[in-house]
Amino acid sequence: MSKPDRIFLSPPHMGGHELDYVHQAFEANFIAPAGPQLAEFEKRFCELTGFGHCLALASGTAAMHLALRRLGVERGDVVIASTLTFIGSVSPATFLGAELVFVDCDPVSWNMDPVLLEQAIAMATDKGRRVGAVIPTDLYGQCADYDRIREICDRHGIPLVIDAAESVGASYKGRPAGRGGRAAIYSFNGNKIITTSGGGMLASDDGELIDKARWLSQQARDAAPHYEHSTIGYNYRMSNVVAAIGLGQLDVLPDRVARRREIFSWYERALGGLPGVTLAPEADYGVHNRWLTVALFDESFGAAPERVRLALEAENIESRPVWKPMHLQPVFRDAAVVGGAVAEDLFTRGLCLPSGTAMTEGDLERVAAVIRRCGR
Repeated sequence: MSKPDRIFLSPPHMGGHELDYVHQAFEANFIAPAGPQLAEFEKRFCELTGFGHCLALASGTAAMHLALRRLGVERGDVVIASTLTFIGSVSPATFLGAELVFVDCDPVSWNMDPVLLEQAIAMATDKGRRVGAVIPTDLYGQCADYDRIREICDRHGIPLVIDAAESVGASYKGRPAGRGGRAAIYSFNGNKIITTSGGGMLASDDGELIDKARWLSQQARDAAPHYEHSTIGYNYRMSNVVAAIGLGQLDVLPDRVARRREIFSWYERALGGLPGVTLAPEADYGVHNRWLTVALFDESFGAAPERVRLALEAENIESRPVWKPMHLQPVFRDAAVVGGAVAEDLFTRGLCLPSGTAMTEGDLERVAAVIRRCGR
């Protein structure tokens, strides 16, 4: 007997016009990195986020690397970051020789706890260390408490770089995700709410920061008829063809956010009444894009998240544990952490459920039926 069709966690979902934009790039022969589609993608992302300047890059990780470098993070500095995040948010700090200090999340938003951030800054400065940047992650599409974090950073003169890789289309107090830091980074990886197949964006109101980052992203070539380099740069620029895909995805972003929120509401109705099952909260200060629906399973449910994951996999359904906190990762075993219990608990009890915007009612019911069978 053949297996049912695979239900993926968060697959790409094309809107229908991506190929039109790609054909425009091909017809004009703008296949190389620069081109009108790339310029238009950056322009439209400025309009979406409210930032004055945007730079399209090969990945969100590249965007973070350039942001930290342009903000002057260097060897010996401390960079304070959310512990409950994806490694691409924090690994760029190590590229620059900085030391990471991780901060736990609060139980209400699951994002960086401002009270613990204060403690982390005090811990670093008491040791005479310079804090080069603070990086809060917008976890699973919910914005961190930008205003509280920004107030703390401004008071200490520390640049704030918001990791909005997962929160495109979300909002904080009516402002678009990422709007509140000295810079913000976004991701268009294949599993994100909109995708360019791979890619990222660096955004800021600081035009000089973006101009210098743009120069660094193109191998830091000096002004000369030949290739002249006085600084080491990178090959980080987004391709014009990739940007063309992004234009098609921007056309349908509101629909994608609405559908992700509908999927969350469906799961909430189908699973919320089960003993020992709770779904990720939405902070009262913003609108969650519900990139991924995350469920927590307590002992009273009768099955641990890993058992649920394996049961789903047996039915050809992909799910994934919550991010493993960075302070538990072997590569960061020597890093300091302030708090940690909340993130560890979410990792222990949490499971990301299939949330792709092309899911049908039948797909959702397949997922829910397996979860129900796992319970008492």
